[in-house]
Amino acid sequence: MAYNTLIVEVEDHVCLIRLNRPEQRNALSAELLGELTQALREAEENEKVRCVVLTGSDKAFAAGADITEMAGKTFVEAFTSDLFGPEVEQLLRMRKPVIAAVAGYALGGGCELAMMCDFIIAADTAKFGQPEINLGIVAGIGGTQRLTRFVGKSKSMEMHLTGRFMDAEEAERSGLVSRVVPAKKLMEEAMAAAQKVAEKSALTTMVVKEAVNRSYETTLREGLLFERRLFHALFASEDQSEGMQAFIDKREAQFRDK
Repeated sequence: MAYNTLIVEVEDHVCLIRLNRPEQRNALSAELLGELTQALREAEENEKVRCVVLTGSDKAFAAGADITEMAGKTFVEAFTSDLFGPEVEQLLRMRKPVIAAVAGYALGGGCELAMMCDFIIAADTAKFGQPEINLGIVAGIGGTQRLTRFVGKSKSMEMHLTGRFMDAEEAERSGLVSRVVPAKKLMEEAMAAAQKVAEKSALTTMVVKEAVNRSYETTLREGLLFERRLFHALFASEDQSEGMQAFIDKREAQFRDK
């Protein structure tokens, strides 16, 4: 499919999705979000794809939602259309791992989009923020909830109330990103991480996603039980047998996703 606001490439089992509205710093327009939904759906259904990398440009991952599209909306229009609700559901439904590669600005909806991915690799130029308060609104795509879970109440509250940006070093120190790399090496590192994920059993990567995400949704006791049952269930898979036998034989495992 041809896209107006994205560049999509599939190579070596990795789907690279690049947000491509350079003049608007990749602001999340309705068209972009619609195309992103479609691209993610196609990646999920493509048997050749085992991992997705989502990125933007050197200057901006995404500098927020498209304010020009939102400015004139009324409460009734925003509420009845469930503004931003349906558009982000596909990313949340993804069972394949999604890595965010962030350089430059990831603000408002851009920061929220990155946080919805499974983990974030940041360039040393990255800046994160939820400055919606400067527009007289609050984050609407999960910013108050996810940022608080990542960095804690105090830091999240400060960022949401003042609009302050967080640089890459602070983001790593606070647990928002998995690691920081030089900007020139961002895509190399992100694609290398995606390739490592793609080498694993696709069945097991789905299970890992479910287990880790469950930790945010339930108590520790219930989460531990959920994890243990998934662990037990994988002993019914061919990949578990192959993986353990390969370890014993001192060779690379040949997973078949079964």
